[in-house]
Amino acid sequence: MTNSIAQPHETATNRNVVKLFQVGDKVVNAHEILPLLERYQLLPQLIREIILDQAISNLSCSESEQQAAVERFFQHYNLTTQEQQQTWLQSQNLTPEKLKERVGRSVLLDKFKITTWNSKVESYFMSRKASLDQVMYSLLRVKDIGIAQELYFRIKEGEKSFSDLAREYSQGLEAHTNGLVGPMPLSKPHPVIAKLLAVSQPGQMRPPTRLEDWFVIVRLEKYMPAQLDESMRRHLIDELFETWLGQQLRQVGPLRPLDASPSA
Repeated sequence: MTNSIAQPHETATNRNVVKLFQVGDKVVNAHEILPLLERYQLLPQLIREIILDQAISNLSCSESEQQAAVERFFQHYNLTTQEQQQTWLQSQNLTPEKLKERVGRSVLLDKFKITTWNSKVESYFMSRKASLDQVMYSLLRVKDIGIAQELYFRIKEGEKSFSDLAREYSQGLEAHTNGLVGPMPLSKPHPVIAKLLAVSQPGQMRPPTRLEDWFVIVRLEKYMPAQLDESMRRHLIDELFETWLGQQLRQVGPLRPLDASPSA
């Protein structure tokens, strides 16, 4: 009889297992990655970054652009000395090359946004302007119409200021700011209040108006029309970018593992 050493039985499943890395006692296999990303809610971020990598794949940034981005990064986080920078890199498990790659990607994303949407900003601004205009207004609200009317006439006759009566009588958070609210986009207040403000002139006070369980007195203090300056341009480009990215994410749909087995 010939002596032999028993070999472990190798199944197709065992042959296909690809071990990626180990954390403590846990060995993470390739087929576990997708379920783990879903469990820890990291899958949407991964998909987002893959989409962005594809979007910027045809763009490039020079060595000087990368270096300037690194310097801005360190300035932003007040890392002014080489010692501080090195300590930070070590704490983040990053090399200077990896940091340069990371901030360089941000430069490419900025280029992608500007190249794609800069020419569309003016028309988008006009379509959004009504909701971008800012207002400051005074607000006083109570639940009794009689009190609301009395307070309205006391303010109108100059017996007491709006701020004094709002601080004393208003039953909302505005009482803590002497009735003053804003500045904020005109689209943000309750639609009833926004409508009153939209047809008011600065300094004009509206009589008590019913708003759900409240009676409100509103006075427009300041109207600030939106301007398409550099800050607004950047804000709108980011809005257009996020809208596009949301559409791309929805198109991806649910992910399913690809069948890695050879076809018959």
